[in-house]
Amino acid sequence: MNLSPSHSHTEPAALEVSRYELARARQLARSWADTLPEPRRRDLAALFTRVAIDVYRSEARPHAQLSPPFAQPYGTLDTAVADLAQAIGREAAPLPLSEAAYFLTGLYTALLASRERSALGAFYTPPALANRLLNLAEEQGVDWRTARVLDPASGGGAFLLPAAERMTAALSTAEPAFVLSQIGTRLQGFELDPYAAGFGQNAVELLLADVTRAAGRAAPTIVRVVDTLEEPPRARFDLVVGNPPYGRVPLTPEQRRRFARSLYGHANLYGVFTDIAVRWTKRGGTIAYLTPTSVLSGHYYSALRGMMAEEAPPTAIDFVQARRGVFEDVLQETLLATYRKGAKAARAQVHYVQVTNEREAHVIHNGTIGLPSPASQPWLAPREPRHSALIAAAETMPARLTDWGYSVSTGPLVWNRFKDQMRQRPGRCVHPLIWAESVTSAGQFAYRAERRGHAPYFKMEPDDGWLLVEEACVLVQRTTAKEQARRLIAAELPAEFIEEHGGVVVENHLNMVRPSARPAVTPAAVAAVLNSQVVDQLFRCINGSVAVSAFEMEALPLPSPAAMRKVERLVGRGACRTEIEAELARLYGQPAP
Repeated sequence: MNLSPSHSHTEPAALEVSRYELARARQLARSWADTLPEPRRRDLAALFTRVAIDVYRSEARPHAQLSPPFAQPYGTLDTAVADLAQAIGREAAPLPLSEAAYFLTGLYTALLASRERSALGAFYTPPALANRLLNLAEEQGVDWRTARVLDPASGGGAFLLPAAERMTAALSTAEPAFVLSQIGTRLQGFELDPYAAGFGQNAVELLLADVTRAAGRAAPTIVRVVDTLEEPPRARFDLVVGNPPYGRVPLTPEQRRRFARSLYGHANLYGVFTDIAVRWTKRGGTIAYLTPTSVLSGHYYSALRGMMAEEAPPTAIDFVQARRGVFEDVLQETLLATYRKGAKAARAQVHYVQVTNEREAHVIHNGTIGLPSPASQPWLAPREPRHSALIAAAETMPARLTDWGYSVSTGPLVWNRFKDQMRQRPGRCVHPLIWAESVTSAGQFAYRAERRGHAPYFKMEPDDGWLLVEEACVLVQRTTAKEQARRLIAAELPAEFIEEHGGVVVENHLNMVRPSARPAVTPAAVAAVLNSQVVDQLFRCINGSVAVSAFEMEALPLPSPAAMRKVERLVGRGACRTEIEAELARLYGQPAP
């Protein structure tokens, strides 16, 4: 007997009409939800989603048995709103089950206020990425006939549903009752939000409708409403998979002690849930997570990277392109990664995944990465196929900025704490205030304060000596837009300017690359390197966001000071950028731009 769920045979053109109508209806539903008072919004969002799922079941899977919700939302829907929810359920009926389930369970989070979605980390995973991550897990040896699988933040069942589908397909010749027993024993989801948990459970029940009818029994309950942070771990799963919640989280003192091995500074839910995954995975098992790319390089994840390299090193990483429309309201770049618990660290496969829509993804092989020493440092990984050769060369680079005699720090002035010391003209104990706008996109220093609220000068008080910068350095913009041609935008702050004014004050939207007493490379050459195309591309292989951090800059692989002599000569005689770019490309083993 074929126990796999039946799929829609609706013509593609008709499916596109349904998708268009569903997208329009979701916008109408969100407009309605935006009118709701905050105390009622979550309950009514759950009621709306429940109506849509119930109608979908009656239209597309009438033989499915849906279990009652884990928590009953309070309130009632107006007639017009209930009609809209019912229309959505009917319109979703022709879609393939995985797509319909993603849309319907995602209604709940789409209708929440953005602040609550962020607090819950409630952003669901589209089927294209869920299936790709499970494919990666399969490549690591996960066997759906026997594997025990946990999603510790299961949400609307984005991973539980395809995992159950794969288990069912792997047991296609087995008795239906045995299939249900196996899924109930080997598949588990944890979810803090009882409404989301109920919708995830229902998604699996819709999938298993054919199996439950053949077996004459209900689907097993595989989702538990629990606080995953407080659930005592047992290392018994072959695969821990999911899209963990993100964002800073306040931990109790006991929780900080428990997760101390993976914490550095502020706790982020991504990091905590990754640590949790290691604890639930058995030795030799696989962790498969969707996370922001900042995990590879962010300073706050340094302890986590060190712990993962030791406990469960990465085996494969997919960088995901086309985030617009893939995750609503999420701005961070995304990656898929698998880790093997108890394995010895080795080079990990890297792929580039192009997501064309919620259902389809195209995979391109990108090369491999090795882990740095120590592994807490940023992990250098190709973000595009052309980066593989660059990284291979960079891995042989011996120097970092500290070897050149430089340290990186953030501009010390947080301007809105010193508003009363802003000045419009020079005077006694008044120094130029350097804003990010003084570093031009062409990599030149141009002292100016033209933007609204920017004053050109700063009045020093007796205890403000720590704010004064009195030596030549290189300024780098701390924040750039993703669409900008370069991520690194730097300029030398000339010694002559500092001497003329007796020092300057640098605002904290700039990083300062400050020299020691006798740096091995001149500030002008440092600025030229940071402004080069080849180093900008290399930095993108480290940097996981539009923010340029001092920690990531200090991890940049650089040529030795001796190898920089020709660049020094070119910069010293005012050579054109093309000549400088060509020499730097040669040092990194790349063709001249």
